[in-house]
Amino acid sequence: MIGAAKDGIAISITGLGCKVPDRVVTNDDLKQYVDTTDEWIRERTGIRERRMASRDEALSDIALPASRDALEQAGVEGKDIDLLIVATVTPDMSFPSTGAILADKLGAVDAAAYDLSAGCTGFMYALAQAYGMLAGGLAKRALVVGGDLLSRILDWEDRSTLVLFGDGAGAVVIEAVPERGFLGFELGADGAGGASLWLPGSGSRIFDEPERFVKMNGREVFKFATRILVQSAQNVMERCGVTIDDIDVYVPHQANMRIIDHATRKLGVPSEKVVINVDRYGNTSSGSIPLALADAAQDGRLKPGKLVLMTGMGAGLTWGSALIRWTKEMTPA
Repeated sequence: MIGAAKDGIAISITGLGCKVPDRVVTNDDLKQYVDTTDEWIRERTGIRERRMASRDEALSDIALPASRDALEQAGVEGKDIDLLIVATVTPDMSFPSTGAILADKLGAVDAAAYDLSAGCTGFMYALAQAYGMLAGGLAKRALVVGGDLLSRILDWEDRSTLVLFGDGAGAVVIEAVPERGFLGFELGADGAGGASLWLPGSGSRIFDEPERFVKMNGREVFKFATRILVQSAQNVMERCGVTIDDIDVYVPHQANMRIIDHATRKLGVPSEKVVINVDRYGNTSSGSIPLALADAAQDGRLKPGKLVLMTGMGAGLTWGSALIRWTKEMTPA
């Protein structure tokens, strides 16, 4: 599914916030759980540390401060939000949704609130949904949250997954603006590859002796990621009539440094335009792209007029890209 923004519809991001747990887990820390070294992890992933939630923290506890910062930066309050989407695969619980829990805590008493599951691509799907709801007149102002506590669903004896993931959340406020912000989106899914990255036993499908840990075929996911990050980005740029030379800031999903390097080389993006924080946070799934946006804001790269390309991929297998002409000066709260 691919499409350019509607003519005459100007919708953009007006607030941005992020939050990661306080606990830092280094590569050396993981040696007590699996047979690994700091050198082995860095060479294969580019990751040196990640954040992991404490036992008494749930997703809403991490998403709440990120959401409050985004609201403050946008100059609005919870009561001004009429659509709240939380992209996650690790909600507080199956129901009520983390979206509903957040809406209550933020005072968004009249907001439609729900969770969205699209793996690491969840934030991109949620952005597109929020844009569509606003463009269609079904909502006026949305809060989109992307976040996960993947440490809750990892097998701490499986080196292939344990070293990759971390916890964190980011949030953005989306609303009408004077000048066009979002230019287009591209989304897709290939369910045939679902078993390459999945969590068997976590739903209504009965499995014999399910462990309820993330299972991943690293080779197949790598092949998919290196292909789809490039293809999706090219598709949305072509649809919107821009080239890679027009892109000022490239925000890829922070899955693995080798995947990011491959995508940037194939696309021809200069390294100074690429936002990278996988070394500090690991793969935070739905939190990956908003956390990277916050870093770009902190670095002063999200200036009005800058063209930003975001591309994600994840379980499903899913993918999604968005082009946005940044419309507001901002730094994370």
